[in-house]
Amino acid sequence: MRVSVFEIASDFAEDKDTAAKVRDAEIKPALEQGKSVILDFTGVDLTTQSFIHAMISDILRTRGEEVLDSIEFKGCRPGVQGIIETVIQYSLETLEEDGAEVVSG
Repeated sequence: MRVSVFEIASDFAEDKDTAAKVRDAEIKPALEQGKSVILDFTGVDLTTQSFIHAMISDILRTRGEEVLDSIEFKGCRPGVQGIIETVIQYSLETLEEDGAEVVSG
């Protein structure tokens, strides 16, 4: 399954409510069905940490680091890629610090 971030958020992806809707309506169901997800950032010049956090942090915290094997980040400009990496690192570190149990599924 492919999500065009540009189509949902334009060239500046900042609306965390939109990101959360996409997470709940498209990303989570696809992963639960065992499908791979491509998050295509082609055409996105910049994003906020809150947008990326709303889109993927909950998924990382509930499914663990291995869910990244099913998610591909495509077409990322260097700034966007850096923000994605920061959110992933923070989410995984928080998971480890909390000692939270990862629910497989």
